[in-house]
Amino acid sequence: MLKKELNIETKVVHGNKYYDTNTGAISFPIYQSATFRHMGKEGEYDYSRQQNPTREELENAIANLEDGRFGFAFSSGMAAISTVLKLFPPGQHIIVSEDLYGGTYRIFENIYSKYGIEFTYVDTSQKHTVESAFKENTAAVFIETPSNPMMKVTDITAITGMAKERNILTIVDNTFLTPYLQKPLSLGADIVVHSGTKYLGGHNDTLAGFIIVNDEAIADRLRLIQKSEGAVLAPFDSWLILRGIKTLGVRMEKQQKNALQIAQWLKHHKKVESVRYIGLPEHEAYEVSRKQASGFGAMISFTVNNMETAEQILSKVKIILFAESLGGVESLITFPVGQTHGDIPISIRERLGINEKLLRLSVGIENVDDLINDLEQALG
Repeated sequence: MLKKELNIETKVVHGNKYYDTNTGAISFPIYQSATFRHMGKEGEYDYSRQQNPTREELENAIANLEDGRFGFAFSSGMAAISTVLKLFPPGQHIIVSEDLYGGTYRIFENIYSKYGIEFTYVDTSQKHTVESAFKENTAAVFIETPSNPMMKVTDITAITGMAKERNILTIVDNTFLTPYLQKPLSLGADIVVHSGTKYLGGHNDTLAGFIIVNDEAIADRLRLIQKSEGAVLAPFDSWLILRGIKTLGVRMEKQQKNALQIAQWLKHHKKVESVRYIGLPEHEAYEVSRKQASGFGAMISFTVNNMETAEQILSKVKIILFAESLGGVESLITFPVGQTHGDIPISIRERLGINEKLLRLSVGIENVDDLINDLEQALG
């Protein structure tokens, strides 16, 4: 007899239903239909903006992986974050990790601040800075951990505890570690968001976003927004993400193993000033990471000696590709100051260390010696 609770390595492979109960298909079918004939059955499907069997399987699968009750799949990670923000009426205040993806900052400041939501950006890895940021109208804390691109780690349990004392929601972007390595809902978070484009899809070929919650009242509100606005994930894209998740475990294991070796190599190179990888024991939040996650992921940021060296690396890498995004099987290197974080004000970027010497590396599944050799020849 199977154990009541399966291990994560098995759960990622089999999804929610294990197979299509209508046909027995092991690869869950793509129900490529916008509308459905009414069959007179309970729980029948009507229209794919409201629900589609392929998307439903994916939503249930990601909820199971996050130890959540309700999952929602969207056309992109930003569509998911936008939906979360619609939970908050004008006049409410959200505390946000100051080091976060530039696109998240952009939607907060350029879109939702105009609708009367107030945002305060603090170092959420420091409990006292969060404590001092609470206001009477604070409704939520939005945490990105590890953060993008400086790899800061927030103690999720500590922050959620502070929020619950004030009846405030905690939202965690779990994109970098995925539920394979970190489960924020189990640590007290109320809402988890993902860019499914990244590790969950894993092949740099699909845009997707997710929200996972446990609270039924919040789920009902999210469901209303999702079906009303229609930024849902299409059936074919849902199938691609389902297929990607099947190999999430083996990919994450290989990627983080590669990342640790590369981080250790980088920190001894004469042209590298600093390396930020949460799996290095010298990382300031190494013990926090060990407490709340089962691994360290595969994202590295490093600072080189000058801008010329950074430009040299970007122009000379061959196996590692100079491109935006992260989390796929291919290793990608990014120049945050000019790409992912271009919308962050210069004053904030400089204070955080996001400058012309900083590079972000998403480590793939290639042979690690080939990746190190590529970096070595690019560094010169």
